[in-house]
Amino acid sequence: MKAKSLDKKFDDNQSDVIDELDLSSIKRPNQMQKRVNVDFPTWMIESLDKEASRLGVTRQSIIKVWLAERLEQSTLSKQMQPTQKARG
Repeated sequence: MKAKSLDKKFDDNQSDVIDELDLSSIKRPNQMQKRVNVDFPTWMIESLDKEASRLGVTRQSIIKVWLAERLEQSTLSKQMQPTQKARG
C-alpha cells in the first residue's frame, strides 16, 4: 500500500490502519535492555520499597523512572551551559 492510500484511509477513518502495517520486525530505538546488578544499602532498599508501595509500582520501576529523570535533567543542564556562559 502506498503512503497516500494509507493516509487517506487514516484520515477517512475507513478502518484501523494498524492492520495495514507489518509489525513483525518493529524495533523501538534506544529501548534494548541490558541486565545489570547494583548493590544498595539496606536503608536505601527500604526507602525505595516504601515509595514504590505508596505509588503502587515495583522497586525496579521506580528505580528506572528516577534514573531516567536524573539523566534527562543532566542532559538538559549540559545543553544549557553554553547558552548561560554566552550570556554571562
